[in-house]
Amino acid sequence: MKQLGIIFLLFATVFQSRSAQPEKRTLNGLELAVKMADSEIKQFPDPWTVDYNPIPVWNYTQGLVAYAMLKVWQDNGNETYFNYAKAYADKFINSDGLISTYKVDDYNIDCLNSGKFLFDLYEKTKDERYLNAIHLLRDQIKTHPRTSEGGFWHKKRYPNQMWLDGLYMGAAFYAQYAAVFNEPALFDDVVNQFVIIHKHTYNPLTGLNYHGWDESKQQKWADPVTGCSPNYWGRAEGWYAMSLVDVLDFIPQNHAGRAKILEILNQVASGIKKYQDQKSGLWYQVLDQGTRKGNYLEATASSMFTYALLKASRKGYIANDYRAIAEKAYRGIVENLIADKGNGTISLTKCCSVAGLGGNPYRDGSFEYYVKEPVRDNDPKGVGPFILASLEFNLYK
Repeated sequence: MKQLGIIFLLFATVFQSRSAQPEKRTLNGLELAVKMADSEIKQFPDPWTVDYNPIPVWNYTQGLVAYAMLKVWQDNGNETYFNYAKAYADKFINSDGLISTYKVDDYNIDCLNSGKFLFDLYEKTKDERYLNAIHLLRDQIKTHPRTSEGGFWHKKRYPNQMWLDGLYMGAAFYAQYAAVFNEPALFDDVVNQFVIIHKHTYNPLTGLNYHGWDESKQQKWADPVTGCSPNYWGRAEGWYAMSLVDVLDFIPQNHAGRAKILEILNQVASGIKKYQDQKSGLWYQVLDQGTRKGNYLEATASSMFTYALLKASRKGYIANDYRAIAEKAYRGIVENLIADKGNGTISLTKCCSVAGLGGNPYRDGSFEYYVKEPVRDNDPKGVGPFILASLEFNLYK
């Protein structure tokens, strides 16, 4: 499987400057977004299988890919991508809007992420099933267990814990719900989720956020003083960065908490910039230990950071010079992590398949744990953000 440095030749517009300077190639993110989306559909004809799962499940990864597919559809109008996303919803949502395999009393914040693409499905189809499912997912938030300060537990089986991942899963859906159904009071709660987790996980010395925080400080992975996990995992920071950018689509300009979200986003962007690998433009699995044996340049985090920085710089949330950092990252992904499979499809390589904290077997959040988790191609947690980054790449031009 040859690396797609040659992707430039497949999808690039090549031009020569008038002053006879060396040839320069310009990437076309829109074409790459479509190519990756087409490749995903070919590899996983049934959208519920995109996480290599053997049985159907309502989960955040499938929702992320469905969301990305809808963005491709919105860009080019090709119903193939809309129908692919819709097929995932229709696999699970019955005539009453109930969602199979979903259990409210699991209080799993990951499940809320798949609610985000339902807003677009309902807007186009006006099918009440999707509306009822949106309300069902929102109802989980009403009784979801919280920390003493009001932060959502990551899951009921992870008591007293907030993970960076959860902000993308829950807060972005919550913010969109508040905007669509005109419930402005909810924005205070959305902002508070970021304020709480940033207060407890952000380290100003590094500019990074620890993966998780245990308010009870009972977990073996938790620092006995701070309650934080011991390392800065790339994808956790990636989820967090994307969530900060995406909630700003919905938090009103005149909301008092919007300035706080922008402040946090700028701190996070600065940390991301600080740990970018200067040669490749990518980021490591454990962000601040790039020179340590076993660490590697990882695709899902790199795709997430690229999307977040591209969108944030385009919208003026962060300084415009971050655009160059994001473009370097995007080119780094294409040159180093995209592979041509030789059958008309492409793959995103070097994706960490999964990582978490606690559980059974126990995940201790150590450096050794993160770098030894399985690595695979085309993980949806990288494919979705790569498609979104590719679409974003061309919006600025």
